[in-house]
Amino acid sequence: MIRLEKRPTPSRFWTAATPVLAVIATMVAGGLMFAALGKDPLEAIRTIFWDPLFHPQFAGYSRPQLLVKAGPLILIAIGLSLGFRAGVWNIGAEGQYIIGAICGAAVGLAFYPAAGWYIFPLMVIAGALGGFVWAMIPGILRTRFNTSEILVSLLLVYVAQALLASVALGVLRNPQGGGFPGSRNLAQYPAAANLELIPGTGMHWGVVAAFIAVIASFVLLQRHILGFNIRLSGQAPRAARFAGVSPTALVLTCLGVSGVLAGMAGLFEAAGPSGKISIDFASGYGFTAIIVAFLGRLNPVGILLAGLLMALTYIGGELAQFMLGLPKASIQAFQGMLLFFLLALDLTSNYRLRLAKREVA
Repeated sequence: MIRLEKRPTPSRFWTAATPVLAVIATMVAGGLMFAALGKDPLEAIRTIFWDPLFHPQFAGYSRPQLLVKAGPLILIAIGLSLGFRAGVWNIGAEGQYIIGAICGAAVGLAFYPAAGWYIFPLMVIAGALGGFVWAMIPGILRTRFNTSEILVSLLLVYVAQALLASVALGVLRNPQGGGFPGSRNLAQYPAAANLELIPGTGMHWGVVAAFIAVIASFVLLQRHILGFNIRLSGQAPRAARFAGVSPTALVLTCLGVSGVLAGMAGLFEAAGPSGKISIDFASGYGFTAIIVAFLGRLNPVGILLAGLLMALTYIGGELAQFMLGLPKASIQAFQGMLLFFLLALDLTSNYRLRLAKREVA
């Protein structure tokens, strides 16, 4: 008989080993899934994890894309991790990402075709404010009416998607687009374009912002009183209240920061890799960033590595679809397995598995 025994304190070894074991378990389970689909599992795993980085035919394109895909994932996950550490569960970063893109793109298009250095900074500010306002809706409802920020933030994603379709077909639609939905291509508007800073590397302002967010959050958690309050509230809520930490201020701060970073990620994507506001602009980055945050153990450095790994599965997944004919749904299931195995194996951090004799009634 197997019995779970609570550890006095979480195991440092298993806390560090769990993400690695989760990746290995995902490869094994994913290989079995690919085999069930009639594909060679070893070839599929190699195509996803190895070929984008080292295959001479694909590496030249895939390596820059690694930063392009990882940038928004890391930026959003950093914001989410602060809230998750404090017990504030923002599940609607996808909606904040969309609203940030809409607001930032709207500012850029409002100046079209003017040229000025101030246009892109104003777009970034607008994107951040859009994400902030959208995150404040569940924040205010949580602090004033004790509603669940999980449900409110998640439901607001669908409202944001409806607004995205509305503006793509309406106020932001390209007047020279022949009636097709979608805005002007911001990547072709120099004053509003988020272009590569170093050609051929994939490095743009969104990637720079992601690295800055990693450093800032690390310093915040390790050296600032706000970081201490965030960690204390998540680990010992009653102790945090006795220490004078305001739950209202903490909820609004965590949701506000995550909304700002998600909104900025949306703007950087709309002005760069995506290039425009369209009906299908929502790419699921806001939901995937939840996996990145937990895979990185809510640690800034871990999130950086997890974001790069998840970006690799995006690129390798697209390559596997093209080269091996794997369905898109199987790649999405493969990515979801990471979170599943991480949460399952996370049990070992807080519990020991003990063998015990079955007791006779």
